[in-house]
Parts: sequence; structure tokens; C-alpha cells
Amino acid sequence: MNRPLTREQHFDLYYYMQLNRQLEERMVRLFRQNKIVGGLYSSLGQEGISIGSAYALEPRDWLAPMIRNIGALLVKGFKPRDIFTQHMAKYTSPTFGKDGTSHFGDLKVRHTVSPISMLGDLIPVMTGVAMAGRYLGQNIVTLTWIGDGGSSTGAFHEGLNLAATQRAPFILILENNQWAYSTPVSRQVPLKNLAGRALAYGITGKTVDGNDVLAVYRATKDAVEQCRAGRGPVLIEAKTMRMKGHAQHDPAEYVPQAMFAHWKARDPITRYEAYLTENKLWDETKKAEIDARIERELDEDQKFAEESPLPPAELAEQGVYCEGCHEIKADWHRPKSEVTPPKSSVEPTWTVESFGGVEAEIPGAKEVALSDNGAQASPAVEAEPRAKPAQQKTDGAGERLRVPFGRGPKDKEFVKEKSFARTRHHKRGKR
Repeated sequence: MNRPLTREQHFDLYYYMQLNRQLEERMVRLFRQNKIVGGLYSSLGQEGISIGSAYALEPRDWLAPMIRNIGALLVKGFKPRDIFTQHMAKYTSPTFGKDGTSHFGDLKVRHTVSPISMLGDLIPVMTGVAMAGRYLGQNIVTLTWIGDGGSSTGAFHEGLNLAATQRAPFILILENNQWAYSTPVSRQVPLKNLAGRALAYGITGKTVDGNDVLAVYRATKDAVEQCRAGRGPVLIEAKTMRMKGHAQHDPAEYVPQAMFAHWKARDPITRYEAYLTENKLWDETKKAEIDARIERELDEDQKFAEESPLPPAELAEQGVYCEGCHEIKADWHRPKSEVTPPKSSVEPTWTVESFGGVEAEIPGAKEVALSDNGAQASPAVEAEPRAKPAQQKTDGAGERLRVPFGRGPKDKEFVKEKSFARTRHHKRGKR
């Protein structure tokens, strides 16, 4: 079971959420000053999801963020300067200025897979990472996010189905932020709770309040424990609201103002501040101390980013292809003999619990037992009497009329139509 968070862990959650928000507010100002090279996608109002879910992981676990999961990067150990320099395409960025958005990661230390722009594609990738970790004996859990719109992609369903059939230790956070660009959820999915999609794959599905960081943390922590125990993947739907447009270029005029007002009153940081105060976990002095730390760190890292150089021109031709720049080695945490013959050998036959018939599921159906030689034995359940087939209509002369499928020369109606077609006069000429 989940252990209660300590006071310091509660402070961590507030620190990361507020750092996430203040960092993005500064990047908005940099964007308006034309210092941000690429696109900028706000996670305003969604900080509790990124922070709460990433905080539930252990350092050995893997995650793959999307464009609105900057908070998860901060929890994983990336610094604000990494975010600043990456979006400003500076030479000091994780990609040396070759990318102007959030396409970067760290496979060696922070176990972070770079985002993939094609929505849904991170799901099969992280399923594969989870399966590989299990094969190597690492006992890891992998996690990624998807939006409500992205849950309608083929990769979402294919990846989740693979995770389910392989019982992969994989967690998918479905951020239902009410809008897929400018399309509301109700116009794209005929479901109230998107966690219901987990039923189609026979896996656990949960719906949580995405603006309650503790609810997200606890649901993810439970999912981590389930995955670690080998009970298969988990889908968590976190209901929230995208409080800005799709990106900085989008004013979101299609969103009703009353909807913004509704969700603003449920801001995740404001709610968590109230929780910490009501439960006497902090006071104004402690809050001011954390806020001052955030301001100091952001000042320092923003200054570093703005003073950093742009990449040199000759860098453009470097790193395009991997030519021995690094090697990938499996990190084994178990003896290889466990996954190689003879220990890994299995009988080339399947044990099937059910043969897939419907007889036992249909009321009144007849279940037939077969003897060893295949002959029919006495029936186990008698079937209900079959209804007599309805009399087919005739043409008056007693001949049955054929159904209108696969019509041919013997159909009387077909012959009549053919005769009419020959005698009909066309206004535009004849063939």
C-alpha cells in the first residue's frame, strides 16, 4: 500500500508545480520577445498531472513526456536551463541547438525517452521498453502520456493492445483536457469517461481528478505497484482543462468563457496551497522560502540561456547519422542463462482454457459431448425447439422469388428489368 507522504515530499510537489508554472510564464514572455525559436505549448492548469504521475515513479523507472509535460522533466532531474536553452535553440541545449521544442531525453541517467510528434506512437515504444526491462530482469515500470484527441489514433489502440496481451509493466496517463485542438471531447468520443477504453483490452482503468495532484500521485503509485507485481498495464484518465489554446498562436476563441471560469476555480496549485494550509503542513514563511528559491533558480537559468551562443554553422552536418558515436549495451540484471535454452525452452503447444465457442453463453443452446473417437454422445443440455422458418413469398404461380442478392438470369425480376432496358428510349441517343 502507499505510504503517506512526508512533509518534505509535500513541499516537493508544490515546488515542482510552481516551478513548472513560473518557468512557462517566463517562456511566454521570451516567445513574445521573439527569443523562442520553435513552438510553445502551455500546460497551464495541467501541472498536477505531470508532477503527480512522475513523482510516483522511482529513479530506475522510465518515462516519455509529451509537449505539455515539462513538469515531469523537472521531476526527473532536468533543470530549467535545459528547457530554456532547448526552446531558444542554443548551443548549450540538450540537442546543441538542433531542435527548438521539447524533443530531447536522456537514456543513460534519467531514463527519459524523447517525445515523438506523431501522437500515440510513444505508447508502443514505451510498451517495448517495459518488455525489454522485464526480459533483462530490471523490474522497471514505464509511463507515458496521451491526450483525449490522441486516444483516437491507431497507435493508441495498437500499442495498448500489445501492452495488454504481453502484460507489460506500463502505465498510460490519458490527459483529458477537454479539447483536441479546437474539437471538444463530446464531438470526438462517445464516452463520458475515457478510462472505459481499458475494458476493451482487459486491463485496469481509472478516472481521477487531474487537478488534484495528490489524487494523481496516489492513482499512479497504485498503478506502479500493480505493474511491478506483474499484474499488467494500467490506463489512468486524468480529467483537467487546457487553460490556453493549443499553442501560442491559438487564442482559443472557440472555448466558452464560462468553461474557463469553471476550471479556473479548480486550479491545481491554488487547491494544493489550500490543502497545505488547512492541514498545517506549512506557513507563510515556508511558502515564501520555496517561492524565493524558485525565483532565484529561474533568474540564474534564464540568464544562462540568454547569454548562451547559438550553434556554429559547421554543426549542421554533424550528428545527422550515428557513425560509431555511441554503443548500446544491454543492462542485464539477471543471469542470461534464464532466458536462453535450455531454461527458456517451452513445449511447442498451447494450453487453451476455452475453445472459444458460444454454446454455453447462449440460453437454450445445445452442448454436445464427444466420445474419444469423435462420435456424438448423449447431450448435456437439450436445446429449445426451433421455430419453423417463415414461408417465403411467391409470385402467384407457386415459384419462389429469389432474394435480391447475387441476382442472375433466372430471376424473373431481373428478366423484366432487362427487357425494359432494351425497349426504353434515351433522350441523349442510343448505343
